[in-house]
Amino acid sequence: MGWNKDNKKAKEWLVVTGSNLVKFKICLLGEGAVGKTSLIKRYVFDEFDETYHVTIGTKVTKKELKIRHPETDETLDVYLMIWDLMGQQCFLDLLKVSYFFGARGLIAMCDVTRKETLSELTRWMEVALSVTDDIPIIFLGNKCDLEKEQQLSLEEVKTFASIYDKSETYLSSVKTGYNVDLIFKTLSERMIMNIK
Repeated sequence: MGWNKDNKKAKEWLVVTGSNLVKFKICLLGEGAVGKTSLIKRYVFDEFDETYHVTIGTKVTKKELKIRHPETDETLDVYLMIWDLMGQQCFLDLLKVSYFFGARGLIAMCDVTRKETLSELTRWMEVALSVTDDIPIIFLGNKCDLEKEQQLSLEEVKTFASIYDKSETYLSSVKTGYNVDLIFKTLSERMIMNIK
């Protein structure tokens, strides 16, 4: 059961301000250097930097897009607030409520060249789901362009993700942009369908 689900403030990050405008809070989770910050930079700014920069605290990036409602075919203006958190689990308990509170979608990332980053998602998911409602989740195996270094397959990531409801699984390459737009489009559609 999520943290304080009945609190009216829990709906602040999903605000339908008009018939065609929807706002969503998305949280990224995963260990350091899996590509969370790079995913946001690629998606929002179409930029990629080979240099690794440690995220300190949390950072919020905004993105606006148009999405066709999967059932009504109506075009919606979707306003995404994408939250990025430092990749150290020691800060999870300290920041969990402020970070995950009001989230309407999750992107759980691992690095396919580091097998341990998949199993380490277990703790991230425990903390996230202790705060959030029943929300859509994308499990993402990043760095699939590094084929010679790959330690995880799509099937392994899918197997891990299969225990979580409302989840989908993809491989991505933030470096090349492979599947980046698709991930956010799919999650946006799933969040729209999840509006109560």
